Amino acid sequence: KLQVFKCNLVGLEDLRTETDKVQDTLAGYLNKLIGYGVSGFRVDAAKHIGQDDLDAIYSRLHKTKDGVKPYWALEVFGGGPGILSPEAFTRSGDVLGLDAAKQMQAAFKSYPAAHIGSIATLEVFGRGSGLTSSKKTMSFVTNHDTDRNPGEYLGHKDGATFILANEWLLASGYGSPQVYSSFEWDTRDDSPPAKDNGLITDADCTSKQWTCDHRDHGIVAMVKWHNYVGNAKRANFYTDDANVIAFSKDGKGWAAFNNGTEAKQIHVQTGLPKGTYCDVIHDKDPGKGCDGPTVVVNSTGFVTITVAAKDAVAFTRADRISNLN
Repeated sequence: KLQVFKCNLVGLEDLRTETDKVQDTLAGYLNKLIGYGVSGFRVDAAKHIGQDDLDAIYSRLHKTKDGVKPYWALEVFGGGPGILSPEAFTRSGDVLGLDAAKQMQAAFKSYPAAHIGSIATLEVFGRGSGLTSSKKTMSFVTNHDTDRNPGEYLGHKDGATFILANEWLLASGYGSPQVYSSFEWDTRDDSPPAKDNGLITDADCTSKQWTCDHRDHGIVAMVKWHNYVGNAKRANFYTDDANVIAFSKDGKGWAAFNNGTEAKQIHVQTGLPKGTYCDVIHDKDPGKGCDGPTVVVNSTGFVTITVAAKDAVAFTRADRISNLN
């Protein structure tokens, strides 16, 4: 504990965060940002600050413009026992879902090349797979650190697999999900796109230098899906025991995911009423009618549908365009 909380981390100087002066100085800076409209903070290397010092700094923070205390997400890597574990830090704020991101990489990336793991394993994810509580976790497929560690985490270079994993996470309901957009890089030490004077360029989604994955059509659709179903419980879980899964969210929504290399037809229970629904993943013009594939749910709630390789199908109760079929 003393070595982790008090000593220098990889040669970096350690602030005396146990003192009132340092706590006041840090809180003063953060409060200035809150005054500008900032509503939350990611605390880098929170594991090397410790719970008591983190709590003391947070207690000094003002309320945000929305009248609530700021969101507080702590970077705490796993591997430490007891007071050094991510679970131990949930008393001081939400923790980054780093172990969750590793589990997603194992499910989405390992199969079929190594013939180990598949998204079928995601039937158990969260507390049941050894992760921190959903209510105390900021979840993500990758972030600015992990995007550059392709052996351990998924990243934007994984293309359709990365997009599919983000869509699944938004549907899963685990944690407070974050969607990460990056820039193109060749080596892990590459800096962002910059001008000749060294200043980073504006993020331009028309440029191939910036990934802008947050604007991917399927991800945008699943953000809306996620917001609609809220905290509804998962039901009707289906798996082909390989790389196709599907589930409903307590009569509010249904989604299917195919991480395989070939299309797969499935016949599953959606938990939704009879009717014709718009597949939001492929609706080309959301909010202006359904300009894409539709899905027919029969009178008993079942659907027979083909899910394309590295793709998803999803809809909510609000996406029913007809109660006839």
